[in-house]
Amino acid sequence: MVEDARKQFGNKGESLAASFLKEKGMRILTHQYRSPVGEIDLICLDGEELVFVEVKTRSSQVYGFPEESITPKKIQHLLHVAQHYLQQTSVKQLSWRIDVIAISYSKELSPEIMHFPA
Repeated sequence: MVEDARKQFGNKGESLAASFLKEKGMRILTHQYRSPVGEIDLICLDGEELVFVEVKTRSSQVYGFPEESITPKKIQHLLHVAQHYLQQTSVKQLSWRIDVIAISYSKELSPEIMHFPA
């Protein structure tokens, strides 16, 4: 039951992030890309650049700000998943980057969305 609530909360954050990025002119290509090496929340196109997006959503700052959970180990993991995606698709010629979207929100407050482009 708790896991379902956490998943729903994370999905809500990803939905907010996708809307935010669309408003900035990005095209969403894939939600929750899964591969044998891991998952990336969103894959977007920003002009001619491919953008892999990790979304972190928190309802409080008890454990810190959402963006603080992006560790060097997590970055390495994201790089592996991005490289797998590039190897499996025909977009190898595009430049690419990894961005982070940090979302803080609760039922009482409007979401605060911060975008950290690479």
